[in-house]
Amino acid sequence: MANEKQNYNHMKSFTLNIPDSFNLNEIETKRFIAAKMYESGKLSLGQASTLAGLSKTAFSEILADFDVSLINYPGSDIIRDAAQF
Repeated sequence: MANEKQNYNHMKSFTLNIPDSFNLNEIETKRFIAAKMYESGKLSLGQASTLAGLSKTAFSEILADFDVSLINYPGSDIIRDAAQF
Protein backbone atom coordinates (compact mmCIF):
# COMPACT_ATOMS: atom_id res chain seq x y z
CA MET A 1 0.00 0.00 0.00
CA ALA A 2 1.43 3.32 -1.02
CA ASN A 3 -0.52 5.23 1.60
CA GLU A 4 -0.50 3.06 4.71
CA LYS A 5 -2.06 5.81 6.83
CA GLN A 6 -5.80 5.82 6.21
CA ASN A 7 -8.17 8.67 6.99
CA TYR A 8 -10.89 7.23 9.20
CA ASN A 9 -12.74 10.52 9.76
CA HIS A 10 -15.74 9.13 7.90
CA MET A 11 -17.00 6.13 9.85
CA LYS A 12 -20.19 4.15 9.87
CA SER A 13 -21.87 3.16 13.07
CA PHE A 14 -23.72 -0.09 13.48
CA THR A 15 -26.14 -0.86 16.26
CA LEU A 16 -26.42 -4.49 17.17
CA ASN A 17 -29.14 -5.38 19.66
CA ILE A 18 -27.98 -8.31 21.76
CA PRO A 19 -29.99 -9.73 24.66
CA ASP A 20 -28.38 -9.10 28.05
CA SER A 21 -28.62 -12.83 28.70
CA PHE A 22 -25.85 -13.39 26.10
CA ASN A 23 -23.47 -11.63 28.50
CA LEU A 24 -21.14 -10.42 25.72
CA ASN A 25 -18.32 -7.95 26.32
CA GLU A 26 -18.37 -5.12 23.74
CA ILE A 27 -14.59 -4.90 23.40
CA GLU A 28 -14.13 -8.65 22.99
CA THR A 29 -16.99 -8.77 20.48
CA LYS A 30 -15.40 -6.00 18.38
CA ARG A 31 -12.07 -7.84 18.47
CA PHE A 32 -13.73 -11.11 17.45
CA ILE A 33 -15.48 -9.45 14.51
CA ALA A 34 -12.24 -7.74 13.45
CA ALA A 35 -10.30 -11.02 13.65
CA LYS A 36 -12.87 -12.96 11.64
CA MET A 37 -13.12 -10.20 9.01
CA TYR A 38 -9.31 -10.27 8.73
CA GLU A 39 -9.39 -14.06 8.42
CA SER A 40 -11.97 -13.89 5.61
CA GLY A 41 -9.95 -11.27 3.73
CA LYS A 42 -12.59 -8.57 4.11
CA LEU A 43 -10.17 -6.37 6.08
CA SER A 44 -6.42 -5.86 5.96
CA LEU A 45 -4.39 -6.26 9.14
CA GLY A 46 -4.31 -2.48 9.57
CA GLN A 47 -8.04 -2.09 9.03
CA ALA A 48 -8.86 -4.93 11.40
CA SER A 49 -6.54 -3.57 14.09
CA THR A 50 -8.24 -0.17 13.81
CA LEU A 51 -11.67 -1.80 14.16
CA ALA A 52 -10.40 -3.72 17.19
CA GLY A 53 -8.97 -0.54 18.73
CA LEU A 54 -5.45 -1.97 18.87
CA SER A 55 -2.08 -1.41 17.26
CA LYS A 56 -1.15 -3.82 14.46
CA THR A 57 1.31 -5.54 16.79
CA ALA A 58 -1.21 -5.95 19.62
CA PHE A 59 -3.90 -7.14 17.19
CA SER A 60 -1.47 -9.67 15.68
CA GLU A 61 -0.84 -11.02 19.17
CA ILE A 62 -4.54 -11.63 19.93
CA LEU A 63 -5.42 -13.37 16.65
CA ALA A 64 -4.62 -16.78 18.13
CA ASP A 65 -7.24 -16.12 20.83
CA PHE A 66 -9.82 -16.30 18.04
CA ASP A 67 -8.19 -19.23 16.22
CA VAL A 68 -7.06 -16.93 13.39
CA SER A 69 -3.62 -17.17 11.79
CA LEU A 70 -1.55 -14.05 11.18
CA ILE A 71 -0.45 -15.62 7.89
CA ASN A 72 -3.60 -15.26 5.87
CA TYR A 73 -2.62 -17.07 2.68
CA PRO A 74 -4.97 -19.75 1.30
CA GLY A 75 -3.50 -23.19 0.65
CA SER A 76 -4.69 -23.08 -2.95
CA ASP A 77 -2.60 -19.95 -3.51
CA ILE A 78 0.46 -21.60 -1.99
CA ILE A 79 0.10 -24.59 -4.32
CA ARG A 80 -0.41 -22.31 -7.33
CA ASP A 81 2.58 -20.16 -6.45
CA ALA A 82 4.80 -23.19 -5.76
CA ALA A 83 3.92 -24.62 -9.19
CA GLN A 84 5.51 -21.57 -10.79
CA PHE A 85 8.96 -22.56 -9.56
